Amino acid sequence: MKPQYLLVACFLLCIACKKETQEQGTLQLTFNNTVNGVPLSLNTTHYTNAAGENFTITTFKYYISNVSMIRMDNSEMAVPAAYYLVDEANAASKTIQLPAPAGEYRGIIFYLGVDSVHNVSGAQTGALDPVNGMFWSWNSGYIMAKLEGISPVSTAPNNQLTFHIGGFKVPWSAVQQVKLMSPISVTVGQGHKPQITVAADAYTWFSQPNLIRFQTISTIHVPGEDAWKISMNYRNMFRITNVTDL
Repeated sequence: MKPQYLLVACFLLCIACKKETQEQGTLQLTFNNTVNGVPLSLNTTHYTNAAGENFTITTFKYYISNVSMIRMDNSEMAVPAAYYLVDEANAASKTIQLPAPAGEYRGIIFYLGVDSVHNVSGAQTGALDPVNGMFWSWNSGYIMAKLEGISPVSTAPNNQLTFHIGGFKVPWSAVQQVKLMSPISVTVGQGHKPQITVAADAYTWFSQPNLIRFQTISTIHVPGEDAWKISMNYRNMFRITNVTDL
């Protein structure tokens, strides 16, 4: 091999090694669930939806997956693929530790729900284990997000509200992408473990852009237009409320 070609090969090898050994850090995401800005309290607190109907919430869960970081130049950096189930009844589930490449970032992107590949892979483990109550069947796959409760105007038995939102096939896919920009830059790496606090407002499920009245819709158990409408609403439920360096 000629010397000049050898130098080029060594240079490319060094670049590859550098990429493989890129410094890794940790980003902590903490989700605070709310209803119209008020902290969510299961079973006890009474809330009012956008249609003026009263309700309480007994169950509130949703999947976070396929996370990417937004660099300062607006390019995206994917973090290792993982699936997280945020469950209001499980305080530990509301804090997620994300391995992320060292660097400075200005935002975060994630999907609310489970992608089509994992929806057709059958019952799985971890956050995707059926024991978590978020798996329908091999045909319809995973529930992306779940809200259950009670409303005096619900026509379902015992005035129940049951919103099991799923479906991954067009045109009624309930998998929604969420993009959040941070008010300040976020640095991941040695000496920096940023924490991003995200508010998730259940009020949005029934407001914009699709007003949902419990008198009309109080139960959703299958993919379809009603589930898709709520997914179009709940993709707006997240906002960053605080950024700190732990």
